Amino acid sequence: MKYGQLQVNTQRNKNPAKMELNSKHLDDHRETDEISEKNSPNKNLKSPQKGSKRLKTTPFKVTLLDSSEFDGEIEKHSKGQNLMDMVCEHLNLLEKDYFGLTFADSDTQKNWLDPSKEIKKQMRNCPWHFAFAVKFYPPDPSQLTEDITRYYLCLQLRDDMLSGRLPCSFVTHALLGSYTVQAELGDYDQDDHGSDYVSDFRFAPNQTRELEERVMELHRNYKGMTPAEAEINFLENAKKLSMYGVDLHHAKDSEGIDIMLGVCANGLLIYRDRLRINRFAWPKILKISYKRSNFYIKIRPGEYEQFESTIGFKLPNHRAAKRLWKVCIEHHTFFRLVSPEPPPKGFLVMGSKFRYSGRTQAQTRQASALIDRPAPHFERSTSKRYLLSRSLDGGESQSGSEQDRDDHGSVSPSRKKEIMFLDKSQDVLLKHQASINELKRALREPNSKLMNREKRLSGTSPTGTPEKKAVKASIQGRESVGSPLTITAESVTSATTTQVTKTVKGGYSETRIEKRIIITGDDDVDQHQALAMAIQEAKQQHPDMLVTKAVVIRETESPTEELQQRAEVCVFDCSSHNRCVQQ
Repeated sequence: MKYGQLQVNTQRNKNPAKMELNSKHLDDHRETDEISEKNSPNKNLKSPQKGSKRLKTTPFKVTLLDSSEFDGEIEKHSKGQNLMDMVCEHLNLLEKDYFGLTFADSDTQKNWLDPSKEIKKQMRNCPWHFAFAVKFYPPDPSQLTEDITRYYLCLQLRDDMLSGRLPCSFVTHALLGSYTVQAELGDYDQDDHGSDYVSDFRFAPNQTRELEERVMELHRNYKGMTPAEAEINFLENAKKLSMYGVDLHHAKDSEGIDIMLGVCANGLLIYRDRLRINRFAWPKILKISYKRSNFYIKIRPGEYEQFESTIGFKLPNHRAAKRLWKVCIEHHTFFRLVSPEPPPKGFLVMGSKFRYSGRTQAQTRQASALIDRPAPHFERSTSKRYLLSRSLDGGESQSGSEQDRDDHGSVSPSRKKEIMFLDKSQDVLLKHQASINELKRALREPNSKLMNREKRLSGTSPTGTPEKKAVKASIQGRESVGSPLTITAESVTSATTTQVTKTVKGGYSETRIEKRIIITGDDDVDQHQALAMAIQEAKQQHPDMLVTKAVVIRETESPTEELQQRAEVCVFDCSSHNRCVQQ
């Protein structure tokens, strides 16, 4: 190395004359450059134009809530907030903090566009295609200031009902559908509307002629109701639904059972078979974290507990775990904090630096109170645009609902099953098919036999509730309790309770009670009320147990028969786990 250094030094001092010539040549070149710049001053004027041409733009397309599209071009290095402002300006929307832009990643999963980051760093695919959607569902929509904000919220909820993300009963579908028709068509007019004016509207995933008739019947009673009032009534009923504003994520619990984690304004919800089995309110959660594909929540100790507990869930992959973690952070900040927390600074910060950067609900309400402009004019869209749900929201097309109709719009099948609140598998329905067929055979018996049966079963209590007396029979650990029938002037109700106790893994005894309620009568039975009363009665009888399954099956006889009778079968399970004491 020393010899190399010496050799370099000798080469540098070898030709000093050559170095002087090179320096003179450089000086002459600088002088000519200065003279040329003085003689051509127009070059300085053209330089900013060349710089402006270098700004590259990227085309984008945004699918709006009424299924229309807003497209344009945006600077390639723009942040998500710039695009969000362009969309809200196009929609004339000021209360924009409740909304956001979604895009599908390579796994076709919905992601929210981060307004604080550049779009190109979040979008891996071109072209840039987004969907405008409600991100934070307001718990009380009546506190929204402008009608146009409530209108876009109504559009989102109607899309949620069509895609199945917001399940509701037949009665609720009809009620919300009637308010939708009133908001878009106004008062009922027989000359203008005719007898089949709601066939183009879409209210439910599996829409039937019976639902449309019920919607028209309710719509006729809304004379004088303005579109804004109809949308307020729509939101007042929609916000009471159990799945209102719940963002669901697929996961597995510690035992590997498929569950759904729901994030909403109140906290984190756990669902199994579309039934909520647990709830963690935001004040009860101390910490939320993720590691690889695992998602963890640290729970505050209870009144009689001393230590904190951590619950873990398994997500499909690392991206899904991080996506769920971000959604939880954003919902907690928006609904629980007065102002967002600044992101941590410094090089020694461990973990993600992500923080919600928008305004909170408290800040949004303060800003909404300062809105001082005339009510913006907007045109309400037609619900028939919702024939197919938007693909970016993860919903499937609902074209299958048209298969239940013939060319004249009439419903061909005379027998149908309606599953309320929950999705049940086919094997559960087949399990109770035998009892349903037995009930149908009993309904086909002559009236004289039916009246004799009513006389034999007329021993009910004065209040109309079943008597407490029951006959118990225990056969190999299986106990069956049959309660007397409750007979009214219009319907017949019977209830059967089955209790099974068995030992499972870990030394626990599992007690499962299955209660089947059968209601028969000539008139329509309020399914929603019947199921609610049955669940309430079960909770009162078994306060230490948890209702895990509930299903309502509706059986309708053909209208051509002389005797039209309907059967409502309500089946639900209660279960509890107790530690076995081994002697």
